[in-house]
Amino acid sequence: MPKASAHTDRPFKGIALILASTVFLGLSDVTAKYLSSSLPSIEITWIRFLVFALIMSPAMIPGSPLYALQTNRRRLQFMRGAAVLGSSLFFITGLGFLPIAEASATGFVAPMFVTALSIVFLNEVVGLRRWIATGVGLFGVLIILRPGTSAFHVAAIFPLVSALCWACTLIMTRMLSGTERAITTMTYSSIAGLLILSVLVPFVWVAPTWQAIAFGVFIGVASTAGQWIVVLAFRYADASVLAPFSYTQLIWVSLLGFLVFGEIPDKWTVVGAGFIVASGLYTAHRERVRRSQLLQAVGETSPNA
Repeated sequence: MPKASAHTDRPFKGIALILASTVFLGLSDVTAKYLSSSLPSIEITWIRFLVFALIMSPAMIPGSPLYALQTNRRRLQFMRGAAVLGSSLFFITGLGFLPIAEASATGFVAPMFVTALSIVFLNEVVGLRRWIATGVGLFGVLIILRPGTSAFHVAAIFPLVSALCWACTLIMTRMLSGTERAITTMTYSSIAGLLILSVLVPFVWVAPTWQAIAFGVFIGVASTAGQWIVVLAFRYADASVLAPFSYTQLIWVSLLGFLVFGEIPDKWTVVGAGFIVASGLYTAHRERVRRSQLLQAVGETSPNA
């Protein structure tokens, strides 16, 4: 089985790619919020995964040069695909009720969930400083959501669950890394999501207009492009280098949220987002330090040291 692509240390190219991905992903999220006023979230997500699967279809055809369904970890691939679906579905559901900047900022709590899950599934040791960073991030979420006050909206649970699903996705991606090609993982994600949603969508189906179909196709293309660009970015730089730049997506969604929906993030969303971003940046820094220490322990030098 082909190995995953080797890492090449070209951080500026990786950063440029991750910045480009945030534009595509931000446009996808804004379009999904626009569609949520006329179509159920399950149907929007189904259209998204249908387009995703169609884009990946050359990798599903035996004999094709791009055929990528060979794997010895099919069960884990489908589990990861279900987690990707959960992240997308819960986030789009939340967009129907929440300002996009608030939902997006809350969704960036995923690295904190990864910290906790890595202990259980990857047997990682998490130090006190990373736990403090996680606590800071969760405090930022509480600032944004303000539970127990009139400002709290129960739909705020959706982006939190979405973040948890995405954290599970990242954990399983790490478990698959080194043995699975990116195209294999992407293809199985599209198949798993489409199969599950095809069972659910008949129960909520609303006949879409041609305009809605066009927007749905755009969501599928933009989100798939964004995900693929992220995969490419990680070929050129470490996660700890790229993580800070992924937060620029908050800028795009806030700007587009204002232009399209007239939404202006309130001060609590801005302050809470600041705590979440600071937590994420410190967590990325600690990952960088930990990786450098591991490489030095085996007599290697970190390419980004």
